[in-house]
Amino acid sequence: MQQMTFFKPGQFEWREVPAPTLLAATDALVRPLAVARCDLDLHIATGFVPFPGPFAFGHEMVGEVVAAGEQVPHAPGTRVIVPFQLSCGRCYYCRRGWTNTCTEFPPFASYGLAAGGKTDFGGGFSDLVRVPFADHMLVPIPAGVPDEVACNLSDNVADGWRGVAGPLAERPGAKVLVIGGKAQSVGLYAAAAAVALGAGAVTYLDDDPARLVAAAALGAMTGPLALDQGRRAETQFEIVVEAAGDPAALAFAIQSTAANGVLTVVSMYFDRATPVPLTQAYYKGITVHTGRVQSSAVLGDVLGCVACGKLHPQPVTHRIASFAEAADAMTEAGPKLIFTR
Repeated sequence: MQQMTFFKPGQFEWREVPAPTLLAATDALVRPLAVARCDLDLHIATGFVPFPGPFAFGHEMVGEVVAAGEQVPHAPGTRVIVPFQLSCGRCYYCRRGWTNTCTEFPPFASYGLAAGGKTDFGGGFSDLVRVPFADHMLVPIPAGVPDEVACNLSDNVADGWRGVAGPLAERPGAKVLVIGGKAQSVGLYAAAAAVALGAGAVTYLDDDPARLVAAAALGAMTGPLALDQGRRAETQFEIVVEAAGDPAALAFAIQSTAANGVLTVVSMYFDRATPVPLTQAYYKGITVHTGRVQSSAVLGDVLGCVACGKLHPQPVTHRIASFAEAADAMTEAGPKLIFTR
């Protein structure tokens, strides 16, 4: 079968590789129909994040079941979201909702991200992917949700969602601040989720004009971040999401979090050490969350909010392209690229 493989920054190739087969009664084979470019994918493709190749690319995907084991409740032809993290749904961690650390798979097991010698489970830019534990993994897509919307729900949309959904459930109507930047679509999706979930007010700060336009279209109040001009926090927010990936923005996020508030850091930091003003966080008594999204654990709620018409991720997508364009377009600027077969 055909598969797009990442070799090094700027170099992707379509190659013939062996097609996967069913290996267990809980396996399914899925034909990818649409794949979204994750924020991390852009940084890998440009070399900002040093993931060594080669490995199959593409992990935000939806597809069509083409074959299924006898214990999989999804018939061939069913449209499904494939969570990017592999999980069994049975182990201690999965049963607690910690599906990003499933003990049935190697650490960080994911589609389209097999860097550093990790097992390559295949990627979305291919003719087929094998989905183990498909009875747990696969999520059927309601008829009213198109592929180009559903394909990015399992990672970037879910990542933005988890930054606000839990805190807003505990603090209904709270004010939310999102600081945009390197995790560009995740920050925008956090703003969209906060609007959908009834935040009292949603403020989105960023220095990128295109992302500010998208945030306004999502229903957020927008403004420049302007940390290079010496900006200090003037307003306190009970809920803050930091998607900038910059130490100065992280410090500003802590300054902006109200006493006893919640700060979720959805951006990744790759330096060996990152300065964090913990003294200020300590005296304010804030809770700081960081880490990868629990994709399978939150995907159902995210899809339900999209299907009922409250959550609208579409304004974040800047272009829809074809699979054939993926190798050349992967380094293109913009918050969200969608590729369809």
